[in-house]
Amino acid sequence: MNVNQERIAKLQEKMQAADMDMYLVPTADFHQSEYVGTYFKVRAWLSGFSGSAGTLLVTRENAYLWTDGRYFIQAAKQLEGTGVTLMKMGEEGVPTVEEFIKENLPMNGCLGCDGRTIHVAEGKDFEALVQEKEGRFEYQDDLAGEIWTDRPEMSKEPVYTLDVKYAGKSREDKIQDVRDAMKEAGANVHIISSMDDIVWLLNIRGNDIIYNPVVMSYVMVTMEQVHFYVQEEAVSEQVRAELEKAGVVLHDYFAIYEDVKALAEDSKIMLEDACTNYTLYKNLPENVEVIFQSNPAAIMKGCKNEVEMKNIRIAHIKDAKAMCRFIYWFKNNVNSGEITEYSAAEKSLEFRKEDEDCLDLSFETICAYEANAAMCHYAPTETEYAKVEPKGFFLIDSGAQYWQGTTDITRTIAAGELTQEQKENFTLVLQGHIRLAMAKFQYGCSGANLDVLARGPLWERAMDFNHGTGHGVGYLLNVHEGPQNINWRMRANGRRGNTTPLEEGMLTSDEPGLYLEGKYGIRTENLLLCKKAEKNGYGQFMEFENMTWVPYEREAILPEMLTKAELVWLNEYHQKVYEIVGPMLSEEERQWLKEATAEIK
Repeated sequence: MNVNQERIAKLQEKMQAADMDMYLVPTADFHQSEYVGTYFKVRAWLSGFSGSAGTLLVTRENAYLWTDGRYFIQAAKQLEGTGVTLMKMGEEGVPTVEEFIKENLPMNGCLGCDGRTIHVAEGKDFEALVQEKEGRFEYQDDLAGEIWTDRPEMSKEPVYTLDVKYAGKSREDKIQDVRDAMKEAGANVHIISSMDDIVWLLNIRGNDIIYNPVVMSYVMVTMEQVHFYVQEEAVSEQVRAELEKAGVVLHDYFAIYEDVKALAEDSKIMLEDACTNYTLYKNLPENVEVIFQSNPAAIMKGCKNEVEMKNIRIAHIKDAKAMCRFIYWFKNNVNSGEITEYSAAEKSLEFRKEDEDCLDLSFETICAYEANAAMCHYAPTETEYAKVEPKGFFLIDSGAQYWQGTTDITRTIAAGELTQEQKENFTLVLQGHIRLAMAKFQYGCSGANLDVLARGPLWERAMDFNHGTGHGVGYLLNVHEGPQNINWRMRANGRRGNTTPLEEGMLTSDEPGLYLEGKYGIRTENLLLCKKAEKNGYGQFMEFENMTWVPYEREAILPEMLTKAELVWLNEYHQKVYEIVGPMLSEEERQWLKEATAEIK
């Protein structure tokens, strides 16, 4: 019996003692964050699967792990020998977690979970499922936490403020905007659990989740005050004074669970059911009116203001310099046989950190050679990595946090000789990438409407990729941000997004890919800023402004596969890359960039 089997067996003993038939362990923290701190990595600790998305369901005899297509290969490897059955979400014949529970929970059975790790909509669904079985839904017990005796402490990194020269708007003005939205919704209390919305509202940042500069906290906005629930030792006197000046009152992080119980019976409480945890919701007084709607801060945050947009352009030029220098370094050293996936990741960080405005990475750098790149979210470690040989594809997906904004870029680089198949597939992915970047569309279109542009070249050959084409990106904030995304599929995690209209100021990734298990992976990613185009009798048209300025791999492009318009776009893009980045490079690097961006005919 390996360590994960032992842990699951201990959980099953706890379940037996509590008379539970099933116990649910999601990935989420108490705020429904996409990525979580070490304190919250219960599912990974139990199952051995370390991916950022997945749900573990433990029964009295077995255990099952659901994850999406990004992690099928990784999960299969990490679950070997654990006794946990992999459930591939979205695959034919694979039930959802809810369908599985409905089918397998016995009559009068009991489903348990820590209600703080599921959101309101999920909790209601599970409650309804259990009622159909005339059973019990126990959401007050953290059974997995009880057996994790050496569990890390909850992060309480120092809180720092974001100057208005970066934020573009004062916290006082943002709070007033939220109160105006509350009035419009008929609410006099607004509970915010999503940490990215909270730090945006208060013009603060932290480091409680690696790479995501957020603060473990809740906020309750009334028409008179803003109640900020935070681990108070993380807040310095200076930061406290700045917040109090804006009418922000500090409380202990966990105090909100009791404070909401004391809300007046005539309160009209606005909250987002996909962000607020079920336990917090259930603690509300029975007779209050709850108004379920998206946090107004989410759309305000998603539409970058003029100051943020100006800064974002600066951040991406800084990032382009680092990435161009990295590619030059890679090309000049790959034949040495000394480059590994891990050393390449470290080198890309080194180039970025040369800029004094670079605070951190925006996510764990994905450096993947050949077959490893077929695992969408593979990342090397100091002890587990592949050596890069001078042939085939090398993929790097990376980004950074700058005072001027958040970056995210993917390039697939030729480490050496490529096959005709590799070139064809690279060009198909690039073609979809260009088509999306060139898009002009009517206002009101969402990412679901545009996804076919990026997937079209692959669909025409009966191929596809099993992840979204684009995600929103924050400002010195989460690299994955709503409310918008580019994905024709309905979202599995309950968050709204793919039908959200694309608004001016939204920063969104454009990253189609193709992954051939056991062979190689390809992904090409730029960030695009949505802006208004012309307005005429047909309506308001929208388009994208490119933010990312790094060349595409010339050696992998088959120009005859591109249309004339796509080739014109590509050459104009490369010309601008050279104009923007060239002057910042050394003579040798600039000469390489000139060749890398030369006209393709």
